[in-house]
Amino acid sequence: MLSEKENFMRALGGEVPEYIPRYNIFWGVRPSIFTGERVDGVGKDIWGVEWTKEGSAIEASLPRNDYFILDDIRRWRDVIKFPDYSHLDWEAMAKKDLKDRDPELPRGGGVAAGGFFQSLMAFMGFTEGLIACYEEPEEVKALVNYICDCYLSLADKFLYHYKPEYITFGDDIAHERNPFVSLETFQDIFAPVWRRYIKYFKDKGFLAAHHNCGHFEAFLDDLVDMGFNAWEPAQASNDLVAIKKKFGNKLLISAIVESRNFLPHMDVSEGEIRHMVKDLLDQMAPGGGFAFLQVSPGEDPIAKQRAAWVEDEFQKLRFTYY
Repeated sequence: MLSEKENFMRALGGEVPEYIPRYNIFWGVRPSIFTGERVDGVGKDIWGVEWTKEGSAIEASLPRNDYFILDDIRRWRDVIKFPDYSHLDWEAMAKKDLKDRDPELPRGGGVAAGGFFQSLMAFMGFTEGLIACYEEPEEVKALVNYICDCYLSLADKFLYHYKPEYITFGDDIAHERNPFVSLETFQDIFAPVWRRYIKYFKDKGFLAAHHNCGHFEAFLDDLVDMGFNAWEPAQASNDLVAIKKKFGNKLLISAIVESRNFLPHMDVSEGEIRHMVKDLLDQMAPGGGFAFLQVSPGEDPIAKQRAAWVEDEFQKLRFTYY
């Protein structure tokens, strides 16, 4: 039987796996310098953006919404500066970053400290950032391409010292119901820089996985055309059955039984939760092109029990489809 790593990489490459592969967003690794001054997600990142957990319902780390480092997109060259990493000890950093990695699991990775859309919003906030996309698209393009240049300047060092088996890149550009920008804006401003970033690695023979939450399906044609091989987390607000039918094994869809279905306040039985798992696998697993991703339930004992039922049902079924 193929190992977990071998099975996942087979599916990522467009082949039918031996059994349903698992996908975990934490398989990706990036240089720890990108943490900046943050401790447990709080503090300044490498660009100077201040991150906090205050006001977050799920204790997520988010940019402060009362202080933004860039108030005019036309001034980005004066404000946005990439640190000097010319004297970085890559060998020591990689050894530290990889010391707890399980060699039996796939190793993804990349050199983007964040997505390009996400970075713009972190610099300016959603109101000013989206206005900038509308009023000054050429300045936004110049900024995101500068960020891309900065990241790619570290790519060869990263590949040599971290030796990823596939590339990961994420840039959350959608919420649950709709994307944050129109398809036209995406194709004009953000798709070209996504393509340029991932082409660097695709030209070196790497497979690539893309992270985007929310209602993202309008952008999938572009994503596949760029050369991405996988998309996660494929949330239920998208028409996953239609997407699977359209792309087949060209796109590994990593879908989830969403945690909102088994949070403590939900009135849901063990049988209903197990049915959710089976229904998802029955719809998405046949023929390949699917990987299973489970979101962490947190520390609440009820949610943890329900998540355990999800995992148990998955393990019972994952070897029965191929």
